Amino acid sequence: MNEDFWLIVPIAIVWAILGVVYALVPWGDMIGYAWVWGFGSMLFLGLSGLLLWRKPSPGARG
Repeated sequence: MNEDFWLIVPIAIVWAILGVVYALVPWGDMIGYAWVWGFGSMLFLGLSGLLLWRKPSPGARG
């Protein structure tokens, strides 16, 4: 695994937590923010999956 993967995964987790928090707040007008944060977390999760799937280049250190 590479360093980029481990930098993106915590971001996806934080966005997912924020999406859940915004979905559960007692104010009714915050549900739109939950969709935004939830979509962002899925975007970062997809990016981390692509980074994990990517093969290292021949000149890469590691």
